[in-house]
Amino acid sequence: GRLKEEKPQGVVNEAIEQVAYADKIILNKVDLVDENEQQLVNMEELIHKYNPTAPILRCRHGTVEPKELLNIQAFDLDRVLDFDPEFLDDVKFSNHDKSVIAVACKMEAEMNVALMSNWIHHLVHELGSNLFRYKGVLAAKGKREKFVFQGVGMLCNGEFREGSHWKDNEKRESRFVFIGKNLDERFLRNGFQACKAEETLRFAVGMRVECNRGEFEQGTVIAQWDNGNAYRVRLESDGTEIWAPIDMDEYVRVPVVA
Repeated sequence: GRLKEEKPQGVVNEAIEQVAYADKIILNKVDLVDENEQQLVNMEELIHKYNPTAPILRCRHGTVEPKELLNIQAFDLDRVLDFDPEFLDDVKFSNHDKSVIAVACKMEAEMNVALMSNWIHHLVHELGSNLFRYKGVLAAKGKREKFVFQGVGMLCNGEFREGSHWKDNEKRESRFVFIGKNLDERFLRNGFQACKAEETLRFAVGMRVECNRGEFEQGTVIAQWDNGNAYRVRLESDGTEIWAPIDMDEYVRVPVVA
């Protein structure tokens, strides 16, 4: 009932917000509708419209096994993907509160993880409380490990997951899902796609460039897509090797002729 309750414009439906934030959802008092299985199915479908990844636990008389509530690790993407490899697949749904949506995207593409990290932190800063929860698994160009990001509200974490490598016969896909209020689906999808790693970089190994390490210094490209970064550059001044994470003039450019 409360999930379908219409609120005045600008007022959040607390029931929807709680469902969207949940790691696991308990559907209580199912004994009251034992003779109407379809009613339960309809309710579960409605709940999954607001949170497509959280498992739903049916219970009677408020009785729940403690093991169902303790150490559930519901926000562990490795565990979730082992259980449901498709949970980050491209999904669309309609719901009663048009302000709360889930936006999911999947691309068979490798990502520039520096661009992606900057974009995610920008989203968290800009969207703030409108972001309920978000998760993703990325194939980072130049890295064997999977990059996992996940967050609730403005609390965000992203890291290369040690021991979680792309297998030789596994598609290197990048996927995410965002759940929140008044999200711009096109903006999120376009931003995600803009973080794809470039197919061809501007500077080949051996080319002289200028690299920014506070100020621009001249050096030579000695590797492409090194440890997830677009370039590794050896500076001429002292032989120091530094990374240029993104193939943009702000990081690395053609040497300026004095």
